[in-house]
Amino acid sequence: MPRLKMKTLALAAVTSLTAIAGGDRAAQAVEAIPVLLCPFGCGPMAGDTILMNQLIQAQSDVMILPQETPGYNYNIREMALNESKRKTSIFATEDTLIQVAYQGGQGSMAEFLPEPVQIPWKLLYGEAWWGQGKFLATFDCSLKTMADLKGKRISLGLRGQSDWGVFSRLFLEYGYGVTPENTDIRHMTPGQLTQQLIDGATDAAVTPIGAEPTLTNFLIPGPVRQLEATGKKICYLGVTKEIVDKLNKEFDATWIHVTLPPNTLPHQDEPLGVGFNRAYKAAHEDFSEETAYKLVKAVAEIGPKMKELHALWNIWNPELMTCGLSEENAHPGAIRAFKELGWWELTEKCDPMTYPEVK
Repeated sequence: MPRLKMKTLALAAVTSLTAIAGGDRAAQAVEAIPVLLCPFGCGPMAGDTILMNQLIQAQSDVMILPQETPGYNYNIREMALNESKRKTSIFATEDTLIQVAYQGGQGSMAEFLPEPVQIPWKLLYGEAWWGQGKFLATFDCSLKTMADLKGKRISLGLRGQSDWGVFSRLFLEYGYGVTPENTDIRHMTPGQLTQQLIDGATDAAVTPIGAEPTLTNFLIPGPVRQLEATGKKICYLGVTKEIVDKLNKEFDATWIHVTLPPNTLPHQDEPLGVGFNRAYKAAHEDFSEETAYKLVKAVAEIGPKMKELHALWNIWNPELMTCGLSEENAHPGAIRAFKELGWWELTEKCDPMTYPEVK
């Protein structure tokens, strides 16, 4: 499996840290935490780079080092195979990805994860609810459901990306019988697939939307705005609750069906069914409890300021950071931090992430 090397950000961070902290001796007291993220250009990559700079400026005793990767699906496999990273690194992931990874190497999942990853990863904090991959966008409004895409051209994300590439395939296949055997399905970066739809080189494509637990504040990312800027009518192909329930039963997962009110997305004239999953920063249980504690406390303190600095953080709130966490699935250091903040009782507002049975 290829190893990605991201030295530029790390070098820049250490250089900035040295300058701000006042010298090498002060810089050495700061704990640097590599964090596996997603392809260059993704929102979390830019957001965490700004977070890194804010941690430096605040002279925090922990700092993150954002690392570009092929996506969240890559992250979970890399962390499983590379045991040396378990004590030192954290990674971006999702509740449903942790769950479906238990079926790696089986059926349709074998294409994305050659072997099962049956590790009860520990959650640090929540950072978004993502809907991409559980609905599609098209300029051909004669297409009414995903079932209509059989035999058409569909542009999806990379196989290393959970929502964009993996989940979109699972929902198309298990929900609507659309597979690479009966349909022209392409895997590419978010930028490429968005441009294909704009150019008319594909019939439908993945596009993103973000949310938070109260479902009152939605994030409309750049690719959607690119489609809107064409001036063409955008139509959306959603999913029903029955399909979401079917996928949850198949993979022992916890996708959440949400009906978006009209006008949540550009040109969305009618209610739209979308499946959401919850994104987190996570770590192995061997990751330092003290470091996890310091990181969660630092992110919680800087969160309000980050809302002003990056669009992805517009949906940040204490409920988002804690939703889905429990005594079973959260890292002990994170639990200690949230209890000290007085936020742990917020976990009672959400159903916790659960681990599938090992088969």
